[in-house]
Amino acid sequence: MSDDLLFTPAVKAAALIRARKLSPVEYVDAVLKAADKANPRLNCFRVLMDEQARRDAKTAEAAVSKGETLGPLHGVPISVKDLLDVKGVPTRHGSAIFEDNAPAAADDILVRRLRAAGAIIIAKATTPEFGVKGLTDGPSFGITRNPWNLERTPGGSSGGGAAAVAAGLGPLSLGTDGAGSIRGPASCSGLVGLKPTLGAVPADTTRDAFGNNVYAGPLARTITDAAIMHSVLAGPSEKDPWTLAGGVQHALSPKLAGEDLSGVRIGYIELTANPRIAADVRANTRAALAAWQELGADVDEVSEKIDWIEYEGRVLYQANFAVFCAQYLPKWQNQMDPVTLAFMERGGKFSLADFRNAQFARTALFRKIQSLFERYDFLVTPTNSRTALDVGHDAANDEVLVDGVKCGITRQGWTSYQYPFNLTGHPALALPSGFGADGLPTSVQIVGRWGYETDVLRLGSLLEAARPWAQHRPPALPSA
Repeated sequence: MSDDLLFTPAVKAAALIRARKLSPVEYVDAVLKAADKANPRLNCFRVLMDEQARRDAKTAEAAVSKGETLGPLHGVPISVKDLLDVKGVPTRHGSAIFEDNAPAAADDILVRRLRAAGAIIIAKATTPEFGVKGLTDGPSFGITRNPWNLERTPGGSSGGGAAAVAAGLGPLSLGTDGAGSIRGPASCSGLVGLKPTLGAVPADTTRDAFGNNVYAGPLARTITDAAIMHSVLAGPSEKDPWTLAGGVQHALSPKLAGEDLSGVRIGYIELTANPRIAADVRANTRAALAAWQELGADVDEVSEKIDWIEYEGRVLYQANFAVFCAQYLPKWQNQMDPVTLAFMERGGKFSLADFRNAQFARTALFRKIQSLFERYDFLVTPTNSRTALDVGHDAANDEVLVDGVKCGITRQGWTSYQYPFNLTGHPALALPSGFGADGLPTSVQIVGRWGYETDVLRLGSLLEAARPWAQHRPPALPSA
């Protein structure tokens, strides 16, 4: 099999399989062989499910031969972040605490939906401990590296899946996003990453179903692949109240049906809680805006002051880890990620009043964003303020350098565009905008109205057509 197969979009591969022009057995085997070679350098997979994946590929091939009804992802190899259960393999949560976890007895609801669509699960992808940070590394599994540059991070916390998709180790990966953990890795790795609307995709295992800020969604190389995977994942679950009450997915807005964007209003936000944006990221973001303008869109820079509640967002985030992880400290403290421990320490110092005021601030932020959507159809920002950080960056303490200037820790200086929309619940899509001066990918973020993922994906697809990127591939990995 040629390397071209590894970088074939999922939608095309599934079509070839349905037409009996591609064997699921040969396809999965090619991806697994490539993973055997690349994973020792990337460290993107915690577990490769070789035997089960090959069995499932044979079953998929038999279904084609028998003329059975095939799902939209039939025979397509997919990895799953190691925060979600896949039957028959341990879920380790990126932590030494669960290193000896028993194999999961059942698939997570989202894994079940992917299998029902015909997908073949090939691996559990690496994640930092409990998905706590925007880089992917940890004491229990080491460092996950970016295939564009092995000395840079693929982002986090869905970094393993992002590195895999960018390297051609499956066209799709299932990630989760609690403060940017799909969009950040997409930005670092030259991918499409979608954080859906709150309630569109179920989060059956979350501890706080009513105050949820954690989402699941696709990492892909193309908009169409991300859209198809999202459509498979979306839908209600009896265990997630948001999906029962607010998970409506609206049809495409008529004014986005063609390539004429006249009447489409885009509000551009260049800075959120961050003090700086890298010159190359700014240039590429403005080039994306110009591409939409050339199609007729009206682009206006949002000038009003917005409280992006960086401090209050940190209260909610770190207090959660302080409470949730306290049970593990007596036995596991010496084996936990120092970043987890630092976030717990900071979170433990917040008062109940701090926490409630942070929840009030979340409501105020939601209402402010809602007011912007009275004027705009979309909000557009960069996804990260700069390209991928070095793999040795300390997310708890090191300040992020943007064009040589210190700009605070990661959520203040690098990923500040992402977490606000975990708190407000609006759909947010990261997609490539070009390459930075260092040769690494840059990214733009599209934020849409509640339930309008289709609109967000459509605007992204028009940029994809105007400024194609899926033909770019990371440098060849050195032989393992």
